[in-house]
Amino acid sequence: MKPTTPGRTPGAPPVAQLPLALRYPADQRLDTFVDAPPGAVEQLRALAIGGEGDWLYLSGAPGTGKTHLMLGACAAADAAGRRAAYLPLATAAGRLREALEALEGNDLIALDGLEAIAGCADDEIALFDTHNRARAAGSRLVYAAQAAPDGLGLQLPDLRSRLSQCTRVSLQPLDDGGRREVLRQRARRRGWVLEEPALGWLLRRVGRDLAGLAALLDQLDRASLAAQRRITVPFLRQVLGA
Repeated sequence: MKPTTPGRTPGAPPVAQLPLALRYPADQRLDTFVDAPPGAVEQLRALAIGGEGDWLYLSGAPGTGKTHLMLGACAAADAAGRRAAYLPLATAAGRLREALEALEGNDLIALDGLEAIAGCADDEIALFDTHNRARAAGSRLVYAAQAAPDGLGLQLPDLRSRLSQCTRVSLQPLDDGGRREVLRQRARRRGWVLEEPALGWLLRRVGRDLAGLAALLDQLDRASLAAQRRITVPFLRQVLGA
């Protein structure tokens, strides 16, 4: 699930200047992740707060929660008084060295979407150099991609080797029970109850993508406040159409 406000990109203000609530939305914290693989949240929290643990490589299809976990780890680091930065690599593809150099000095660096720079020699070399410098400096790295290192199409063998040394966490799409729990939690954080008929209506009629569902809840929240209405099936039909 993508953040409301991304991490620092070249030419943008440093992420440390942004309010915490904007950098790391409340919906995207480690404690709010549903059905994480065993030990994954604990490993991320340990990295975030400076505990023991290997660097992590999150893999999974779009919508499986890679960005959620990365932003949650950054928020945990920030809460522990450590410096953290999140960078979606698609925003810096083709000019990655400059973006990565701007992130040096952070205690935790989360690099999302490795597939965006696969096949670009300059970007791959820049990432390899950053990986090595971070090891030497004692920084922690968390990577995320849609596939394992050997399945990304990376051209630099040494980079594939470094990434393969990270602890791999494989994320799977949520089943309907998991998606129901995500929607219930997010509705509660907005101060309203998503009752079973309305929940079932949403899950039957909108896509399975959790990022889209989260945006939809924000829309419903605004509409409910404006109309002073509860979230019921008639109200959903009125706002979203039959």
